Amino acid sequence: MTYTPPEVWTWDAESGGKFASINRPIAGPTHDKERPRGEHPLQLYSLATPNGVKVTVMLEELLAAGHTGAEYDAWLIDINKGDQFGSGFVGVNPNSKIPALFDQDQGLRVFESGAILLYLAEKFEAFLPKDIKGRTETLNWLFWLQGSAPYLGGGFGHFYAYAPEKFEYPINRFAMEAKRQLDVLDRQLADHRFIAGEDYSIADIAIAPWYGAVVKGEAYDAAKFLDTASYKHVNRWVAEVQDRPAYQRGKMVNRTWGDEAGQLPERHSAADFDK
Repeated sequence: MTYTPPEVWTWDAESGGKFASINRPIAGPTHDKERPRGEHPLQLYSLATPNGVKVTVMLEELLAAGHTGAEYDAWLIDINKGDQFGSGFVGVNPNSKIPALFDQDQGLRVFESGAILLYLAEKFEAFLPKDIKGRTETLNWLFWLQGSAPYLGGGFGHFYAYAPEKFEYPINRFAMEAKRQLDVLDRQLADHRFIAGEDYSIADIAIAPWYGAVVKGEAYDAAKFLDTASYKHVNRWVAEVQDRPAYQRGKMVNRTWGDEAGQLPERHSAADFDK
């Protein structure tokens, strides 16, 4: 059936599929709720979606590299319950999206996952080359991810997995784009060990949670549909990145689904992983 848009759009809270109850066309808090604070310099408010995993992997990688100042408290933001609309969280991220970071030493907020990765890389001088050529190439791929992932998640993922009805046109449109992006990565990784060259960087940390999850069938159950096995260089890279101990720890933090052994809803010290 053909849809004819009305002259003026109005919000229907009942439409929109699986996540309709947490989507709305206005910003700002819906309720008062003070954000929790821990003892570490870095306070993270997040959930283990790909955007959240980027940051917890980065923090675990920093700690593994000996940056003790990267100790952090990770507080669970349950987006299905509307935690992202609490006044305390909105104070850290006015966009009401996870993840959000508050640096207690500096008294400043950092929101948007790419901005958080860049902030931490510069703060600790790690996982970002210092030379202009290497730095620029790494940032090229970081911003590629920030621009590309919405097509993979909000585009392909929404219409293939979450929309209340299946429609051929949007699924075809975004499947084509998802495969094009995988081909971009595969061609880059054919000549490079990691995304931006021979060194592991924030580009890998940003991209692996998104495209690794799709390739491994962990996101949208779409690996067969997208024939992800055919991207051999992406698969090689995903296996190497996901095998890193810090990646495995970071993937657990703020996770509340799947295998119980892989869940750590909150993280306040390295000892929490032993539990």
